[in-house]
Amino acid sequence: MATKKAMANGGLQQVSAAGDRRAVNQRADAQRNRAKILAAVVTAIRNDPDASVADIAAEAGVGRMTLYGHFKTRPELIEAALVESLDRGEEALREVPLDGDAREAFRRLVASSWVLVDQARAVLAAAQKELSAARIRELHEKAEARMRALLERGQREGAFRADLPVSWLLATTHVVMNGAAEEVRAGRLDAEDASWFIDAILLPAFASTAPPKEGRDELATGG
Repeated sequence: MATKKAMANGGLQQVSAAGDRRAVNQRADAQRNRAKILAAVVTAIRNDPDASVADIAAEAGVGRMTLYGHFKTRPELIEAALVESLDRGEEALREVPLDGDAREAFRRLVASSWVLVDQARAVLAAAQKELSAARIRELHEKAEARMRALLERGQREGAFRADLPVSWLLATTHVVMNGAAEEVRAGRLDAEDASWFIDAILLPAFASTAPPKEGRDELATGG
């Protein structure tokens, strides 16, 4: 026969297990709500760039108190949505092959980057109103580092002009891509054509006027 002590211990274990299950379920619910809220930001901001916290909560199907349990302010919410968008973009850009001819690698990276810019342009526009330019630049550091490395390689190999600093080439790339996003938003450019237009501006502007590295080596040796 079980002793009173054993029965008490068994009861405590059951209570503890039930509490653990509730905690796990609560964490899972919180994660689902957070994901719904961040997804709702994209939809709500696309429909209305000035969408309020109440609008976003309604889009997510949660109460404002639930939303405020995750994000205390609208800027914090917008930043979280931008971070998630950039994180998804980082996963996609890691798959883009950047070896071989630097110009062709640049085309591939622009095409993939443009898709991400197109998807996130509404959130980025909202973030530019809520966050400092320095913070937005900081959040884009990973993507910028990838493009910077490719441009630097292209300069070393003679594919891209070296008389302009990479920082200027990067700034120009950002301006043109954001300009394309604005043209798409205004209905003057089809999103599917945007990467072609971006390449048509950037590749001739970045093209080196000097012979490729191999050609320079041959000229130097008289070959």
